[in-house]
Amino acid sequence: MKKSALLFVFSFILVFIAFSQTTVVRDPLIKQMVDEISSKNIEASVRKLVSFNSRNNLSVQNDTKQGIGAAWNWIKTEMEKSIPSSNGRLSVELVKYKAGGEGQRIKTELELQNVVATLKGNDPTDDRIFLISAHLDSRAEDNNDGKVFAPGANDDASGVAAIMELVRIMSKKAFSGTIIFTAVSGEEHGLLGAAHMASIAKSENWNLVAMLNNDMIGNSGSSGTLLNDNMKVRVFSEGVPQLETEQMAKARTYSAMENDGKARQLARYIKEIGERYVDQLSVTLIYRNDRFGRGGDHTPFCKLGFTAVRITEFNENYDRTHQIVREENGIHYGDTPEFVDYEYVCKNAGINLATLANLALAPYAPENVGISVAGLSNSTKLSWETSSKGKRPAGYYVLMRETYQALWERKIFVKETSIELPFSKDNYFFAVQSVDADGHESEIIFPSPVRR
Repeated sequence: MKKSALLFVFSFILVFIAFSQTTVVRDPLIKQMVDEISSKNIEASVRKLVSFNSRNNLSVQNDTKQGIGAAWNWIKTEMEKSIPSSNGRLSVELVKYKAGGEGQRIKTELELQNVVATLKGNDPTDDRIFLISAHLDSRAEDNNDGKVFAPGANDDASGVAAIMELVRIMSKKAFSGTIIFTAVSGEEHGLLGAAHMASIAKSENWNLVAMLNNDMIGNSGSSGTLLNDNMKVRVFSEGVPQLETEQMAKARTYSAMENDGKARQLARYIKEIGERYVDQLSVTLIYRNDRFGRGGDHTPFCKLGFTAVRITEFNENYDRTHQIVREENGIHYGDTPEFVDYEYVCKNAGINLATLANLALAPYAPENVGISVAGLSNSTKLSWETSSKGKRPAGYYVLMRETYQALWERKIFVKETSIELPFSKDNYFFAVQSVDADGHESEIIFPSPVRR
């Protein structure tokens, strides 16, 4: 690239920096959907789920008013109410699977079911799938007691209620990619329902771009420290992939990308898009797959090589989680609905909706993204190819950040499929994403070394 071109790019970057910190461009369609999320609807759904007494995986399945069977049937029925407004794009089903047996957490074999709502994309050439999940089962202190009151209002009726609200709102709109909404069972006995969904995705070769696990998104106060804050939410993401081949490990080491796997890029994407559309909420990135010694429904997807993260409340209250409902020494124990912060659930639902909508409306990500290592240079050459699938992008964002920074610092818009920047690849990380004319960005692609 000529010196004058390098100076132009450098000038563009400076101009972008000057304005990007104060300019927020929102798609009115996505903002309208986010604003439609109703705390009243979410609260009503949480209270209805609590009314089933227990959603323990060992609770009754053949009762219409109590137990996990009543819960998944009700969720399915409620989601089906959105089918008429979807112009035939929404379908809802119960997906059965076998669970339990000798040596497992559930001692005897039984059949459980997941609720799966699929909103088909309107572009037949677009095979991308974006999945959001929460778990419908609940538990109290004894996980093998299927009769004791186990309200599970926050864990995880909050997540299920949010997903039900997203089905109601998003089913009325058209997206290029397909969005799958799942309320899975089996979480409290070893992530069983999620593992079944992940195995289906693997065996059917889904082009699953992103999986968002929402588990406990409604508690804004902590136990012990007594902190109370409904303006922060955490996104957990794995660093080194749990499914990593020897070739992948070599590439990771060569490019020093321990902090730049697909899950980390998705987490950064959620932060940018979520904060773009949801006011008074800060997305905090936690660089762990999950909390210490604990698991979530994104993990089975990670283990099979899919890009998956966990979205969860910033503060946890252990007086609520898995407790027998009771009063002791003036302290309320148990996960009951009056302690859920429904406005907080609304905001957390909003970042999920905005992320899913922006991804499902965006063009395909660029392919064969490469960073040149053909020779020593203080500039960086990047190149990529336009995907042959989906709509053609209006252009691309080239992302930059210094190596010690957690978040992308600069976005440079280009229409070409290559660029040379006056910054050393020793000192910066780079990535590329596609963008359409309405500003919908694809997932972020970290470049591979190429000798060209």
